[in-house]
Amino acid sequence: MSVITQCHLADVNRATWYAHRQPPAVDAETLTLCRLIDEEYTRHPFFGSRRMVWFLRQRGFLVNRKRVQRLMQHLGLAGMVPGPHTSKPHPEHTHSPYLLRGVDIQQPNHVWSTDITYIRLTPGFCYLVAIMDWYSRKVLSWRLSNTLDVEFCVRCLEDAMCRFASPAIFNMDQGAQFTSAVFLETLKSYSVQISMDGRGRAADNIFVERLWRTVKYEDIYLKDYPTLSAARKGLQAYFTFYNTERGHQSLGYRTPDTVYETGQGGGAKIIDKFSSPTERPSAPLDSQNYLPRSRDRGANSGQDGLNLNFG
Repeated sequence: MSVITQCHLADVNRATWYAHRQPPAVDAETLTLCRLIDEEYTRHPFFGSRRMVWFLRQRGFLVNRKRVQRLMQHLGLAGMVPGPHTSKPHPEHTHSPYLLRGVDIQQPNHVWSTDITYIRLTPGFCYLVAIMDWYSRKVLSWRLSNTLDVEFCVRCLEDAMCRFASPAIFNMDQGAQFTSAVFLETLKSYSVQISMDGRGRAADNIFVERLWRTVKYEDIYLKDYPTLSAARKGLQAYFTFYNTERGHQSLGYRTPDTVYETGQGGGAKIIDKFSSPTERPSAPLDSQNYLPRSRDRGANSGQDGLNLNFG
């Protein structure tokens, strides 16, 4: 009998059945493909599904483009190239303009940003969210989760806000977690200016994107954590090393902790490289309050996060 018929006879709501059913197991080949796609995308983020098919076939996997597209969509990956209708806003999302174009960041807690990435485990993947101070590159807070919901993002934000002074500007992409009402209300309660990346513009949040590459190559790919608890313990040690011991070339080989505490040796000048004249801002930034004098190119909608449960 179909699920509809079974639920009708048992007088059970179908939503209840779907909520409690066990997710299907993922075969070893799919896990291997996801692992290879994740590694190659980290090396070459401009690879789309066509090039990823070629890459996998070179390694002996007979896959078609539809399967690769489906796996990349589940992993939240897309080639960093311009796409069609990139300026079309999502009608259901709350949008904020990108406030960092041309801003000279000269002190800690001027700009914070956040993002989510996949962290591979031996049996599958989990999710990592982190909050970074752009001046010092210090990782202020981070959280791991096996579900892609807004709760662990809010906990990460509240932890950073409680431990450090709140920033002037908080930048993020337009994922469903960050455009949710509870996340935005948390930011507004601290009187923080909200900035959002444009759709298809990964460089708008370049420092966190670089952090993901560093974390994966210096820790995740080397250790291949078997469980979520092992990943949490290992990343705790790595982020302590990252903040307190690892010298950063862009900081003159100072550590993020040193730069954050002293307020010297960091900073960033956000210079935008426009892909076309139509993307140029309509007005310069006001250097006093870091806000556009008039609304520039509207923020665009991003893709909602997708759950990939590996059972």
